[in-house]
Amino acid sequence: MKYKALHVEEKDGRFTKEIQELDLVKLDKNDILIRVKYSALNFKDALSAIGNKGITREYPHTPGIDGAGIVERSNTKEFKVGDEVIVTSFDLGMNTNGAFSQYISVPKEWVIPLPKTLSLKEAVAIGTAGLTAAIGTYKLLANGQIKGNKILVSGATGAVGSFSVKLLSSLGFEVTALSSKADKQEFLTSIGAKNILLKEDFETHEKKPLLKPKFDGAIDVVGGELLENLLKQIKPEGSVAICGLVSSAQLNTTVFPFILRGINLLGINSAELQQEKRNQLWQLLANEWKIDLSDIMHEHSLEELPSLIDKMLTGQSSGRAIITIN
Repeated sequence: MKYKALHVEEKDGRFTKEIQELDLVKLDKNDILIRVKYSALNFKDALSAIGNKGITREYPHTPGIDGAGIVERSNTKEFKVGDEVIVTSFDLGMNTNGAFSQYISVPKEWVIPLPKTLSLKEAVAIGTAGLTAAIGTYKLLANGQIKGNKILVSGATGAVGSFSVKLLSSLGFEVTALSSKADKQEFLTSIGAKNILLKEDFETHEKKPLLKPKFDGAIDVVGGELLENLLKQIKPEGSVAICGLVSSAQLNTTVFPFILRGINLLGINSAELQQEKRNQLWQLLANEWKIDLSDIMHEHSLEELPSLIDKMLTGQSSGRAIITIN
């Protein structure tokens, strides 16, 4: 039996990506086989699709870290044929063939039952991006942030950023959206941003160890110099949750924000999140924290993926790209 998938292949040091028909027998080796109905495009997927060996070690490969669909075969008691399920993070789409495909084969430990209050499309619209934003939000709340506080979100037009803006504003925070895209200010306002800062106006090359405190907390997906400057502007006892390195993986800073203002730097790792906490956050996202994502999601076919990946890597994408798998 054949199935369609995005196939990334390495030839003479160059990488190609195209939709191909592959042999299902070679894929179906794990506890559960899932017929994928929806996937979503993440920055990590785009990196995998161009041969980033820090994401995916061996090729040929199929990216796609988010998948929602229906169990087609199960060797476990926990899931039966016909169950609607979600798979996000873990090793899916990294070194295990991912959900830019009609089928995925995964261990049972990676599978989450679809919450009753979500559709498969809603679940994948949340996906890793929404789960990442939820972890950041949960950690900010656990470290003292309260309704009305001023929270900055960097990379605010991206999947994690736009979800964070919507979620935090829905919970009553005053959100400042930070973006490099001047033409997206209306979009950012429409999804809940109270204030908008352009990256070029926010960045400062001042080498002072501290700057005027402006924000109670933040969710940062950019890293690098932007994060360095952000830490200097967090109010006493504030927190910054970090989950990205779009700008750089390097952080050059001093201890002064931490020992003079007592701020917290909170790491987010959605890939290896414990299953109990993962289930808890999915229930929050499906119920108390459920938000309408229609204004940040746009749907595409599997065949459109190669061009969507190119747009993401050149900074031309925004919101949440949902991939319908036929």
